[in-house]
Amino acid sequence: MGKKKAGGGAVLGRALIKERLQAGRGNKRGDSWLHTSELNDGYDWGRLNLQSVTEQSSMDDFLATAELAGTEFVAEKLNIKFVPAEARAGLLTAEEKSELMKLHEDNKHFLRIPRRPHWDESTSPDELQQTEKDSFLEWRRALAQLEEEQKLILTPFERNLEFWRQLWRVIERSDVVVQIVDARNPLLFRCLDLESYVKEVTEHKVNMLLVNKADLLTREQRRVWAKYFEKEGLRAVFWSALAEGNRLDAEEKVRAKTHLLKLVPSQGMEVADPECEESDPEEGGWKIKEDVSQKGADGEEEEEAEGETAGSSDASFHNSSRLLRKDELLEMFKAVHNGSRVKEGQLTVGLVGYPNVGKSSTINTILRNKKVSVSATPGHTKHFQTLYVEPGLCLCDCPGLVMPSFVSTKAEMICSGILPIDQMRDHVPIGHICQTIPRHVLEGTYGINIIRPREDEDPDRPPTAEELLMAYGYMRGFMTSHGQPDQSRSARYVLKDYVSGKLLHCHPPPHIKAEDFQPQHKKFEKRDSDSSDLSTVMNRQHKIKRIENVVDKNFFHQENVRALSKGIQSVMGYKPGSGPVGPGKAESEMAVGKPWKKHGNRNKKEKVRRITKHLDA
Repeated sequence: MGKKKAGGGAVLGRALIKERLQAGRGNKRGDSWLHTSELNDGYDWGRLNLQSVTEQSSMDDFLATAELAGTEFVAEKLNIKFVPAEARAGLLTAEEKSELMKLHEDNKHFLRIPRRPHWDESTSPDELQQTEKDSFLEWRRALAQLEEEQKLILTPFERNLEFWRQLWRVIERSDVVVQIVDARNPLLFRCLDLESYVKEVTEHKVNMLLVNKADLLTREQRRVWAKYFEKEGLRAVFWSALAEGNRLDAEEKVRAKTHLLKLVPSQGMEVADPECEESDPEEGGWKIKEDVSQKGADGEEEEEAEGETAGSSDASFHNSSRLLRKDELLEMFKAVHNGSRVKEGQLTVGLVGYPNVGKSSTINTILRNKKVSVSATPGHTKHFQTLYVEPGLCLCDCPGLVMPSFVSTKAEMICSGILPIDQMRDHVPIGHICQTIPRHVLEGTYGINIIRPREDEDPDRPPTAEELLMAYGYMRGFMTSHGQPDQSRSARYVLKDYVSGKLLHCHPPPHIKAEDFQPQHKKFEKRDSDSSDLSTVMNRQHKIKRIENVVDKNFFHQENVRALSKGIQSVMGYKPGSGPVGPGKAESEMAVGKPWKKHGNRNKKEKVRRITKHLDA
């Protein structure tokens, strides 16, 4: 006998008892801490609602707004009204993009991040939290009104108040606020209102832009961006956490090898190593050659003129296009700020920005050991934390925040790594990739042939998402149970390649066309031209020497293809299939048609095994 299931009343009763017990286990601790930038700093992060929320349904958005406002409502049956939702997905045409960009330019001053309300010593913690909720609610209502009146669609942005509280605390305690942006599209990740808010908090704070993943750009591309940010009056430095980490790992291997070689000669052995030089008496040890020279992504050495150092503390500064090393980056942080500091004797550098731009990776590269967990999924860091690099220099890592923006669509945000790939519910982001990456680059990268347009279509049109995914699925063998290419699985792989930089597309400054800013695509054009030239040369050769198989030629010879029977040459002057035959011709054909008649005895026949002897293996 199985266990008897409890009735509905018993289940409901247990649920009510559990809810009452959980309500009674509330926080009994009195809130005695000061409501400063250290509010809830390091205390019981697990009880905070630290789940990033960038998109909500209309019902969830309504309930969250009601909770922030602290209001109650009563639902009436049959008193409903259906409001059609605005289309928030899809790709835009060129005309729609131009019209939308003009509308965005006229209304960009409405895009603001929420501000922390004013407080002083007389404000209680409960009053401060309620004031923050009210201010955040007013901010969300202003954005909703902007969408409703101007018919503008905002990109997904952070709707969780706890994440904005983290940003407020990082800005308040930092002397230098560094926005980390992706080098492939810096303007998408730069927030102008964040720079204004930093100056509103304290005039002595300094804004700075750290262009991460800059190793994906060439030297000329970095130089163009450096000049653009210099005209904008913003200090910008180029950096690659991954490339610098690899360089430091290589240096450590060389140092370890040098240490071993230093111990071997003490035993009386002579060892010569090309990577080591003679001992320097001033340093008291072995001097290591720089095996990794300071070069750009294109392999050319970069030289900076004297007096043009990036990060100058003067009013006039020069943005360098060099890829900075770890020590140079730390010196840059110290040089850009020379005013009063939040904490005397200590420089605090706050790292803020969108998710998945490399804030945690930058900290780990600077500290040379894993202090912050890193994940490819956006929004992995849940709360800010402070880490000391050296005495007097502190780094503050802030959770990634998606700022409200008009610039991009949801498809572009997924392709840029701002939104997780798992949130993709259709193949629209793949269509965005097909529009930005040329057809020959896709084919050359994956070694596939994408189906060409039909005769009634534009021959130069980009491939559709389905065409790319079908070709990729066939090539990788990603098939469904019905024998069709698995487009969903293929889409995730292609998107990850785009986010990681395998499919590279670099956005230019506003005054440059995107087609003229892609030098990495030229190598695929050269490869296509080389293959076309090869095919032309092959077609010009009139005679191609072919190797013939003599065995097959003898086997399929016409003389050997015959039935093993005597057959009938002619009967009564008539040959089947040929008509009447003359008497003289019949005798001559008898010898030809019956090769086994090699003798005068008509009754003697040659054995079949002798006739088929040439066919034996």
